[in-house]
Amino acid sequence: MAVTSPYPSVDALVRAADCEAPRAMVVRAARIAIAERRATGDRASADELAPAVRARVAAALEPSLRRVLNATGVVLHTNLGRAPLAAAAVTALTATAGAATNLELDLAGGRRGSRQAHVEPLLVELLGCAATLVVNNGAAAILLALAAHGSGREVAVSRGQLIEIGDGFRIPEVLAQSGARLVEVGSTNRTRQADYLRAIGPNTAALLWVHPSNYRVVGFAETTSLAELRTLCDDHRLPLIADLGSGSLLDLPLGAHEPTVQEVLAGGADLVTFSGDKLLGGPQAGILAGSEAAIETCRRHPLARAVRIDRLSLAALEATLRLYRDPTRAMDEVPTLRALLEPLERVRVRAERLAARLGGQVVETVGRVGGGALPLAELESFAVALLGDADAVSAKLRAGHPAVIARISDGACLLDCRTLSDADADEVPAPLP
Repeated sequence: MAVTSPYPSVDALVRAADCEAPRAMVVRAARIAIAERRATGDRASADELAPAVRARVAAALEPSLRRVLNATGVVLHTNLGRAPLAAAAVTALTATAGAATNLELDLAGGRRGSRQAHVEPLLVELLGCAATLVVNNGAAAILLALAAHGSGREVAVSRGQLIEIGDGFRIPEVLAQSGARLVEVGSTNRTRQADYLRAIGPNTAALLWVHPSNYRVVGFAETTSLAELRTLCDDHRLPLIADLGSGSLLDLPLGAHEPTVQEVLAGGADLVTFSGDKLLGGPQAGILAGSEAAIETCRRHPLARAVRIDRLSLAALEATLRLYRDPTRAMDEVPTLRALLEPLERVRVRAERLAARLGGQVVETVGRVGGGALPLAELESFAVALLGDADAVSAKLRAGHPAVIARISDGACLLDCRTLSDADADEVPAPLP
C-alpha cells in the first residue's frame, strides 16, 4: 500500500507557485519551503506552501543594495552609506558610468594622462595647498601617508589621539600595517610639546597629529597645538602629518567648531588626510593634501596604485568639488550640508505635514551629525512619533518600498524630519505597510 507524503514534491510545489523566474531559483525556494515546514512537523499541501515560495523568489529578484529613506536623525549614518550625493554628482556619475572616458588620457596632447588631473587642480584651488592625491577611502589615505613617510622608522603620536576609526579599526593598527613603528607620547588626557621632544630621536620619521573627530576629552585635559608641533618639526627637519578624519571645507555654524582642511594646512601640517564621503558630502574617497614634496613621496609609493580611486567615485568627487567654488551653492545643493544647516522652522513644517498624513504626533528631538564628526553637536529637529508598538512599526517601515529607517527613542518610533527631505517625506507610505 502506497504511503502518502505529508509534503508536496518539489516539482508539484514549483508548478503551484507559478513564478516568472529562472527555474533553478524557484526550485531552490521550493526546497527551502518544504524543509522549513518539515522542521515544524506540520503537514502542508503545495497550495499552502506556494505563497512562501513566491515571497522568497520575489525577494531574491530584488536588488540587495537599494535606496532607503533615512529618518534616523543621523545625517551621516555609516550603516546607510553616509553622504548622499548632490544631483550634480549623480549626473556626472551617470554620464561616465556607461561609456568610455578620458580617465587617463590627455585629450589635448593625445598622450597618457593621470586620473588625478580631474580633481587635483580643483582641490589645490579650494584648499590653497601645493598638491593633492586622491585614493579610495580615508583609511587608505592615512595608511599611504604613513607607509610613504614612516615605513621602517618611528612615528610619534599622542596617546590621547590613538582613536578607533570605526568597525574596530584603530590608529595603532593602521600605523602598524604601514610598516611604521608607533611611539606613544603623553597621556590620554594631557600631552605637551615636551613629550614629543623627548620622543624624537635619530630614527624618528614624522610626527602624527590625529583630530579626535568622533570623541572629545573634556575636563582636566591639554593638547599640543599644530603650531607647537610645527616648531618641533622645523627644528628637527621632520614632516608633520595630520589626519583630520571628516574633513570639512567650510566653517560650519553648528555650535561646536570643526577645524577645516584649510585651517590645518595653514596651521603647519605638511600633509593632511581626510575623507570625501563625510562632511565634504561627496563619494567614498580619501584625500591627501599638502606640500609638493610630501604628496610626491606618497604618489611614488607602490601602495598608491593599490588604493587608487575608481573612475565613478572620481566623477562624483569632481562634480561635488565644483559646487564648493560657490560656498552658498554648496550649502544649498550638497545634501549633507543642506541637512545640517536647514532652518529649524522648515524641518518643523515638514514634520507637521508628514504627521498629518500618517496620523502621528510632532515632537521636538535632537539629531546628530554622525560619520565620526562633531560628536558634541546637537541638531535641533522635529520628528513624527508613530502610534503602536515601536519595534513592530519600525519593522513594517523597513519592509516598505522604499524602506524607511526610523529611530526608536523612549519606546516610540520616530521619523526625524531633519534627515528626510521634502521629497523623501512624500514617499513615506500612508497608511503604513
